[in-house]
Amino acid sequence: MRDVFYDTTTALLDEDPRTALVVADISASAFDDAHRRHPDRVFNVGIREQLMAGVAGGLALTGMRPILHSYAPFLIDRAYEQIKLDFGHQDTGAVLVSIGASYDAAAEGYTHQSPGDVALLDTLDGWTVHVPGHRDEVPELLRSAARTDERVYVRLSVQENSRSHRNGSVLRRDGSPVVVAVGPMLDPVLAATREMAVTVLYVNTPRPLDPAALRELVTGEIVLVEPYAAGTSAHLVSEALRDRPHRSLHLGAGRAEVRRYGTWRDHARVHGLDAAGLQRSIADFLSA
Repeated sequence: MRDVFYDTTTALLDEDPRTALVVADISASAFDDAHRRHPDRVFNVGIREQLMAGVAGGLALTGMRPILHSYAPFLIDRAYEQIKLDFGHQDTGAVLVSIGASYDAAAEGYTHQSPGDVALLDTLDGWTVHVPGHRDEVPELLRSAARTDERVYVRLSVQENSRSHRNGSVLRRDGSPVVVAVGPMLDPVLAATREMAVTVLYVNTPRPLDPAALRELVTGEIVLVEPYAAGTSAHLVSEALRDRPHRSLHLGAGRAEVRRYGTWRDHARVHGLDAAGLQRSIADFLSA
C-alpha cells in the first residue's frame, strides 16, 4: 500500500497544480524526483509533525490541496491539536495518509503504534476515514480524496486481504448475524466464519459508516471487527440501530499495551484479531 501511495501521489502532483505534499522526514526520499519537478509544492519540514500540519493548513487556506504523510502516531496522535485547529477550527481540508496502522511497526516499539487514531478523529467534526483492505483500493480512494476540499484520513497498512473489494460489498449472505469487517480484517473474518451461518459485510470507508447498509442487513445480531481500538464504532452502530432491538459485539485492538515487540502477526494474535481469535470470540458471542 505504501508504494502505491508513493506512485499515486507522485502522479497527482504531476497532473494537478493544486496538489501539494508535506512530509516530516518519513518517506521523504521516495518523493525526491517529485520535489525536483515541483519544489514549490513538495515540502519536507523535518521531524516536526505539528509544523507539518500547520504548513498544510496554511496551504489549504490559499486554495491548495495538501497531502500529509507519516506514521499514524506521528501524524494523528502527535499533531492532534494542530489537526483540530488548523483544519477543523479554520474549516480547511487536507488528505492525511498514514502508515504503521495499529501495530504494523511492532518491532519499533509502542512509539510507532496507534490503535486510537480513528477514535481521536471521531472527537472532531467532518472527517472521512478510508481504511483500504488491499493495495488496489488505494488509488481510487486517494484520487477521490484529492479531488475534494474535505477533511480525509487514509489509513494504510502492511496487512491486506488477498483481493480488493468495493466499500459496502456483501461477501457472504447467510442470514443473521451480520459480521462487518473493516479494511484488512476481511480475510481473517472470512477464515474465522467459514463454518458459521453469517452475513459478511466489507467496509473500507468506516467514516461515515453507512447506517442504511446496517439497517438493511442487521435483524438482530451484529459483530463489528475493526483493525484499530475495539469499540471505536460502537456509538455509530448504536445510533444506526437505535430503534430496533439488537445485540452487538465489537472486536479490535485491546486497550492494554502489548509490551513485547514481535511482528504485527504476533500482536494480532495477542489482540485476538487473527482468524483463530476471531473465531473464538464470535462463536462465544453467538452461543451466549
